[in-house]
Amino acid sequence: MVGIELHLIVIAFLMLLSVLSSKLSDKFGIPVLFIFLGLGMLAGSEGILGIHFDNAQIAQKVGTVALIYILFGGGMDTKWSVIKPVLKDGLLLATVGVFLTALFIAFFVYYILDFTFLEALLVGAIVSSTDAAAVFAILRAKGIALKKGLSPLLELESGSNDPMAIFLTVAILQVIIMPQSSSLGDWVWMFFMQFFLGSLIGILFGLLLPRILNKMHFSFYGLYPVFTIAWVMLVFSIAQIIDGNGFLAVYLAGIFANTKEFVYKKNLVGFHDGVSWVMQITVFLILGLLVFPSQLPDVALNGFLIALCLIFVARPAGVFLSMIFSRFSFKEKAFISWVGLRGAVPIVLALYPYIDGLENAPLIFNTVFFVVLLSILIQGTTLPIMAKIFKVEQKDNNEDKTLVSSPLLYHTLKQFAINKNSKVIGTSIAELELPNDFLILLIRRDDEYIRPVGSTIFYENDILLIQCDKSTKYKKILRKTFGGGN
Repeated sequence: MVGIELHLIVIAFLMLLSVLSSKLSDKFGIPVLFIFLGLGMLAGSEGILGIHFDNAQIAQKVGTVALIYILFGGGMDTKWSVIKPVLKDGLLLATVGVFLTALFIAFFVYYILDFTFLEALLVGAIVSSTDAAAVFAILRAKGIALKKGLSPLLELESGSNDPMAIFLTVAILQVIIMPQSSSLGDWVWMFFMQFFLGSLIGILFGLLLPRILNKMHFSFYGLYPVFTIAWVMLVFSIAQIIDGNGFLAVYLAGIFANTKEFVYKKNLVGFHDGVSWVMQITVFLILGLLVFPSQLPDVALNGFLIALCLIFVARPAGVFLSMIFSRFSFKEKAFISWVGLRGAVPIVLALYPYIDGLENAPLIFNTVFFVVLLSILIQGTTLPIMAKIFKVEQKDNNEDKTLVSSPLLYHTLKQFAINKNSKVIGTSIAELELPNDFLILLIRRDDEYIRPVGSTIFYENDILLIQCDKSTKYKKILRKTFGGGN
């Protein structure tokens, strides 16, 4: 009987190997997701470790949980002020663009495979979403910065197009299994209600999270990450229970939580970035284990043709048609079309037909897996070249710049003592949501000097060293926010 120790060693070995192998992406430009999938396949029943795993239901549940935290982590790392200017284009890409991509793929699949049109449309829906996390990993590894507007647009699209792909997949599956269950009008209504309720829950809980974190004042930092993990579960579950889109809810919750200041914000954003990577590695390893490489040659030709159609026809058509009135240039739209790498979501969605007992489920899964592999390999390795061809790189301005001398003059520094009547006693700095040009540089408490952070709590008799250029603003903030001081 194999002890738990051996299982833990195998898990630790695979995760460590996944993390260390990311260096290959940095050095050679190999997409890191491709490496994770490859390691999973090598560890599988037909690989070196010979781990037999064929439970699609477990893989689908693990994939769902992983997507929840990947989307929340992506939202937490997204700044609303950055994506706001490209909001319209991003939402069009994430909805209309996804639908058009699925439709064009469906027509192609219908003619090359012995599928009904609904099954072909199901394949199109499954492969319709993108994974820009892989894109930015490659661009960062190569030191490529994109022109203003492109990065936030791709970031917004990749985070918000997964809910649309999931909705389409579930809807089409239900129509295939129960043709008389719903009419077209019902599905249109369901689409708007899912996205409305998902958005409502996501925004509400996203804005609520910072307020709660600032009020809790936990004695131990370790409780804050635990709280946010549970909070994400709650957001997803509530949205799903009321028939909203839970995936959209957690993504928006991350974005809107990031619009506010809260205690340990930098640490928590970093924590959820780490959780997101753990989830990505886990889901790709499991999906790799689920694949039997000996079955891939049977779908290689059709998978190759579908991947070419996706890369050169369906994705560009979806992008150009959904962005027909956009301010972006032809070359920028062409690059956006090329940045259509497929990631974990299509492979997880390819498990849904298994769960629902669809006859062609194995063929769909293997085909989608092959398409994702080719998408990652072809588009991922050529991104730096395409950025140069389409001239979308942000050029460094090496011109000499005259630095404006702006010394920190004594009259910008203020001292403020908190007396017993002050409103801020017992609250943290993050709760005050102070403007960026009002800086608390130092706190003297008794004979101790404290470097303030967001979680620092104010006490009676604290003496603050404040930097603020505008005297009127300084006085207004002191009167309105701090109250009773000297």
